[in-house]
Amino acid sequence: MSDDVQLDDNPDWTDADFAKAKGPETLSAAELAAFPRTRVRSVQKSPTKRPISLRVDADILESYRATGPGWQGRMNDALRKAMPRT
Repeated sequence: MSDDVQLDDNPDWTDADFAKAKGPETLSAAELAAFPRTRVRSVQKSPTKRPISLRVDADILESYRATGPGWQGRMNDALRKAMPRT
């Protein structure tokens, strides 16, 4: 264990600690707004997309990201339009 870690900085919780704990419902709207919100996606019923690693020019990436949420889908749509017809 590193010398700079102090176990007293993070003691185990007791039953009394849990009894005193307050849930998020006790926070004001302003306090709740201070917490970052994360989106959690559900599992796709039948996955149709695959994660990949793709190298693109920085200006192209920034251009798509600048369009806001959903930029990856818009990039996918542009690639689909450019796809060779067979």
